[in-house]
Amino acid sequence: MREIVTLQCNECKERNYSTTKNKKTTTGRLEFSKFCNRCRKHTPHKETK
Repeated sequence: MREIVTLQCNECKERNYSTTKNKKTTTGRLEFSKFCNRCRKHTPHKETK
């Protein structure tokens, strides 16, 4: 039931990370604070399709 999702930086829009989520329990979009190599700092990363 887990699905692979991609995380995208909110500032530069680069897709840096991929993770999995359980679609049955987590219906909203994931958001984490991750390190972006292009921005060279920690920025919010949101789930994209």
